[in-house]
Amino acid sequence: MTSDQKEAITVETTVDAPMEKVWSYWTEPQHITKWSFAAEDWHAPKAENDLRAGGAFLTRMEAKDGSFGFDFSGVYDEVRFHEFIAYTLGDGRKVAITFSSRGSDTRVTEVFEAESENPIEMQQAGWQTFLDNFKKYCES
Repeated sequence: MTSDQKEAITVETTVDAPMEKVWSYWTEPQHITKWSFAAEDWHAPKAENDLRAGGAFLTRMEAKDGSFGFDFSGVYDEVRFHEFIAYTLGDGRKVAITFSSRGSDTRVTEVFEAESENPIEMQQAGWQTFLDNFKKYCES
C-alpha cells in the first residue's frame, strides 16, 4: 500500500425489513435524524439530502448536552435506486454502500476509506454502531 492509498474498512448488517423501507429510512432526512449517531448521549438534530449524482448531503451530529458537534457531509458520486450509493466525504475519503434484497430482509454493506487519526478498529466499531442504530430504528 502506497502512502496515498487509504485502507478500506467494511461494516454490514442485515435488516429485517424490505428494500423499500430500508432505502427510505436510509435516505430520507426525517428518518436519518432518528438513527444517525454512535452513542445514546448523541443525536442528529438536522439532516439534508439531495440524493443524486452531484447532490450533497449533510447530517448534523451533536452531543445531547451541547458540548460538541460536527457536520457529516459529502457529495454523491453515484446513486442506483434500491441498490447502491457512493459518495465522497468533505475530507476526500470515499464511501460505497450496497443494498441487497434477501426476501423480506435487506443486507446493507458499507465500505469506507479509513482516516489517519484513529485506529482502524475504532473506526470500524464506530461505523458499525451507526449501522446497528439504523437496524434497530428500521426494525422498530
